[in-house]
Amino acid sequence: MTLQIHQFPCLSDNYGYLLHDPASGETACIDTPDADAYLREAEAKGWRITQIWNTHWHPDHAGGNEAIKEATGCTITAPATDAAKIAGIDREVSGGDTLRLGEWQVRVIDVGGHTMGHVAYYLPEAGIAFVGDALFALGCGRMFEGTAPQFWASLTRLKDLPAETTLYCAHEYTQANARFALHADPDNAELQDYAAEVAQKRAKGVPTVPMTLARELVTNPFLRADDPAIQARWGGMTPVETFAALRAAKDNF
Repeated sequence: MTLQIHQFPCLSDNYGYLLHDPASGETACIDTPDADAYLREAEAKGWRITQIWNTHWHPDHAGGNEAIKEATGCTITAPATDAAKIAGIDREVSGGDTLRLGEWQVRVIDVGGHTMGHVAYYLPEAGIAFVGDALFALGCGRMFEGTAPQFWASLTRLKDLPAETTLYCAHEYTQANARFALHADPDNAELQDYAAEVAQKRAKGVPTVPMTLARELVTNPFLRADDPAIQARWGGMTPVETFAALRAAKDNF
């Protein structure tokens, strides 16, 4: 039996995710921006929340932990480096660790940079990854706590996943990201097509998330800081330097 993913809007621009394994009856919350919304959506699906997986400590990702745990008795997994700022943790994890949802293996990937301890949750057999705020459709998270070498190494770990991997990010930022991406990489025909598709979807109120890694690899400028054309346009003798230039430009765009 295949996994089921229920995606729903939370707060102003977050997405909530419930990941359900019909075989075991287990259901994981990926982050907890709004406890009431998660409990309501799970009840409507008839799913029992058994786990929470936090990607990082920010309140729009871990703020609902205690209320959901109190209501369901679920176990909370969260990144060790961010743990002091996250409520209710039962298990601390770091890159390279594994967990399970029923019989499905989940690999923890270190994607620090947005926060020092940010992690992603990758299910290789299902071909899906929950990347929080580390990577967005056509963008990446602000570098609030980490360094450019750290963040580029994190993005490289995501780039190395199979190209067919479906990526679930935490916010609907794609239209704004597309505007900067077109500024960063104006001659990219695939990006132009992607941006037009995003505009059509948002005009209809349709989510632009999830996205495929394959498409991001050819359109997302932050994943292409090692591309000679991007390096020529944005400077930098190394991908890290080019990434830093892109991130600084986006911060001020």
